Amino acid sequence: MPKPPLNLAVFISGSGTTLQNLADRIAAGELKARITCVVASRPDVFGLQRAARLNLPAAVVDRRAYNDGAAFSRKIDEIIGGYPVDLVCLAGFLCLWQMGPRYRHRVMNIHPALLPKFGGRGMHGLKVHQAVLDAGETISGCTVHFADNDYDHGPIILQRTCPVLPGDTVASLAARVFEQECIAYPQAIRLFAENRLKIHGPTVEILPEKNRELSEGRATL
Repeated sequence: MPKPPLNLAVFISGSGTTLQNLADRIAAGELKARITCVVASRPDVFGLQRAARLNLPAAVVDRRAYNDGAAFSRKIDEIIGGYPVDLVCLAGFLCLWQMGPRYRHRVMNIHPALLPKFGGRGMHGLKVHQAVLDAGETISGCTVHFADNDYDHGPIILQRTCPVLPGDTVASLAARVFEQECIAYPQAIRLFAENRLKIHGPTVEILPEKNRELSEGRATL
């Protein structure tokens, strides 16, 4: 595994609130990482302004400019290949990036619902929260998972929950879920950096901290 700080590429398609959260956690010393590049799927997203304010290198790969997903994905590969990248963080990235073997189990995504519910193509942003409300769910939350080449699919790393309250609107539920996202994504990235994520097919085992093992006399040599 790479030594800290972990090098992150962050992919965005919107306002960049998750990008801002990760940058804030890094600045506060809560996440031993650095954002080496930002990739946006559109030139007009507010997240690019956030990247500029944070002095982060950013590039636009406009999905509308490519006839097929393969060409779009190759351009992304070309761009992030120019930076040190240990982990790709999809942060509200709405386009399907067909990642190659080089990035297998090195791409994370965060989804604003408890997968496998309310995921898949077209299920993003406020649409997800509306679907949760329409279904009469009493619990919602977020999911961090290793991404693969299908929408909102791949081994789940962790989930955090929050209640769906009577009288909730899409906006109020989205805000409550985002509070959990702000905790879950940095936590998952830290676990990756500490080499504590072991993938077993569709599931992920979170390994115990080495220091804790040593203190409890359970370390194996």
